[in-house]
Amino acid sequence: MNNNTVLLVARILLAAIFIIAGAFKLSGGAEGMAGLAGYIGSKGIPLALPVAWLTAIFEVTAGVLILVGYQTRLVSYALAAFCVVSAVIFHNNFGDQTDFNMFMKNFAIAGGYLALSVAGAGAFSVDAKRS
Repeated sequence: MNNNTVLLVARILLAAIFIIAGAFKLSGGAEGMAGLAGYIGSKGIPLALPVAWLTAIFEVTAGVLILVGYQTRLVSYALAAFCVVSAVIFHNNFGDQTDFNMFMKNFAIAGGYLALSVAGAGAFSVDAKRS
């Protein structure tokens, strides 16, 4: 597989988790936005409901931008930061194996986004068509 194909596959895999998670939140999955806001608020974050909505919108939007390869470097930095911040705030109970795994997963995904920020989107992207 050539580098451009690998970068396309990487973008698809990295984008999927955010598109799916954000769409699930926006569709009212699980407890819906109120449930998510309750969880966010339980971590001491003010204005939990607007934060929940903004988070879901950010996840879908950023995921789609990575998927199509638009502003890939900038969006990759934003998603890497999002992964690290959410790991530190929401997955910091290291006595719980699931929470620890979620913490490490977020850091691993952040690493993938940092690699993508350096490599760029590749030839099969909007970024490539614009340059």
